[in-house]
Amino acid sequence: MKTVTIFTDGAAKGNPGPGGYGAVLSFGDRVLEIGEGKVLTTNNEMELRAVVEALKQVPAEIKKVSIYTDSKYVVQGATSWIFGWMKNGWQTKVGGDVLHREVWQELAALLKKVQVDWHKVPGHVGIIGNERADSIASDLGEGKSVNFYDGLRTSYGYEIENVSYDEEKAAQRSDARKRQSIKAYSYVSKVDGVTETHQTWKECEERVKGKSGVRFKKAISAEEEKTIIADFS
Repeated sequence: MKTVTIFTDGAAKGNPGPGGYGAVLSFGDRVLEIGEGKVLTTNNEMELRAVVEALKQVPAEIKKVSIYTDSKYVVQGATSWIFGWMKNGWQTKVGGDVLHREVWQELAALLKKVQVDWHKVPGHVGIIGNERADSIASDLGEGKSVNFYDGLRTSYGYEIENVSYDEEKAAQRSDARKRQSIKAYSYVSKVDGVTETHQTWKECEERVKGKSGVRFKKAISAEEEKTIIADFS
């Protein structure tokens, strides 16, 4: 066994809200699942905690680790931001305390012991190890009990060696995230058969909230607004 492979995920219902983290570790012929819930937390804290707690399980003689995570926050923080934070006494560029400072400090100490090959992967696109880690994190966040596995790889019920994923689904999720970041041209709503446009989401929300059979959608251009109105007609 020269390398440990780790799949991690974190979740928070409400963000902040109740949450949990989950991780699956492959030690060659052994698989270990870990996780824990927390009453009040954030997605980022749980994503970070998942990596920290997983690395704590790595035997001292192992010097190489592969980590699969869908958290840009963790990967970018661990490979870039953390060096500036340490140099600045764990202060941000604007002089504030680094969020989740204690957890980042734990990670910094752990990263001195191993060489990590980071794999930033899309979330919820079928990567088996990450899907299992997500299931653990979500269940713990919802207060459910989890039967953690610790045993032989041959008896484990998930094909974690398979790290392929649905590329089309990943592209769709990426496009959706990009769309969310684009400023709205308008919002279109349809209530009781009448379609209206709104300049702000607040106006649209006030019209559709609490009503049944409504439709509403964000438009990012005048052309798209016309298409949505035609579709709602």
